[in-house]
Amino acid sequence: MADTTEKEPKQAGQAGQTDPGATPQGQEPQAGTGAPPPEAPAAPKPKQKEKQKEKQKGKKPAEGKPAAPAEPEGPPPEPAPPPRLHDYYEQRVRPKLAQQFGLTNPHEIPKLVKIVLNVGMGDASKNPKALEAAVAELAAITGQQPVVTRAKKAIANFNLREGMPVGCSVTLRAARMFEFLDRFITIAVPRMRDFRGLPTDSFDGRGNYTIGIKEQMIFPEIDYDKVEKIHGMDITLVTNAGRDDTALALLRELGMPFRGEAPVAVA
Repeated sequence: MADTTEKEPKQAGQAGQTDPGATPQGQEPQAGTGAPPPEAPAAPKPKQKEKQKEKQKGKKPAEGKPAAPAEPEGPPPEPAPPPRLHDYYEQRVRPKLAQQFGLTNPHEIPKLVKIVLNVGMGDASKNPKALEAAVAELAAITGQQPVVTRAKKAIANFNLREGMPVGCSVTLRAARMFEFLDRFITIAVPRMRDFRGLPTDSFDGRGNYTIGIKEQMIFPEIDYDKVEKIHGMDITLVTNAGRDDTALALLRELGMPFRGEAPVAVA
C-alpha cells in the first residue's frame, strides 16, 4: 500500500541551513533579484556634536531680547545697619511705655506706622517747572521718589479741572521713616526761624500728629542757591495708638521737642 502521510515542509532554520534568496526578518523585499539592502546613514561623530553645542553657546542673543545680567564679582554687599532711632525705640521706648500705661500685651504698645509729607501747589498747572522743582526737592529730603497728586473733582471758582496736578506727596515707612524722623528732630527742627517748640494740640483725636512747615530751607539737603520758590509742606506722623495721650508720650520719648518741655536726649 502507498504511504498516505504527507511530508512536512522543511523549515528554513533547521541544521543551520538558510535560504539564500529569502528576505531577512524586519526588512521589506527589494525590487529586483538578489540586490542587497541599502546601508543606514552613519551616526554623527561625538566630536561634531560637541562642536555644534559650542557654536550654539557662542551665539549672540537675538535682537530685542536683553542679555542676561553678569554676576557681580566678589562677596555680596553687607546689609545696612538698622537706624539709630529704631534701636532706641526697641530698647528704651517700648519698655517705658508698657510700664507707664500698664500694657501687658506687646501689640498694644504704640508705634509709628508711617510718615506722610505733602506739598500743595495751587499754581502747578500754570507753572509746571515749579512742580518739578518741588518733586526734586522732596526726593532729596526723603530719599524716595514722590507721587504727583491730582485734583479729584473740578472746581470752577479755582479754575481747577479734574485730574490737574495740584502738588506732590511721599509716604515713608520702616527704615526710611526712622531715618527721616531722626534727621528732622536733630537737624531740621532747630533750624526753624523763631522756634519755641512744637505745639501739643495738633493731634487729630486718633493718635496722628501733623506739623506745618513754612519753608523747605530748614532741611540741609536743599541748596539755597538752586531754590526757585520757597514753599511749605505738611508732615503727618501716623501711629497705631488710637489715643492722643499715648501718641504724645510716644513722640515725647522719641525726642520731639514740644512746647514748654525739655526734649528727651536720644542715646
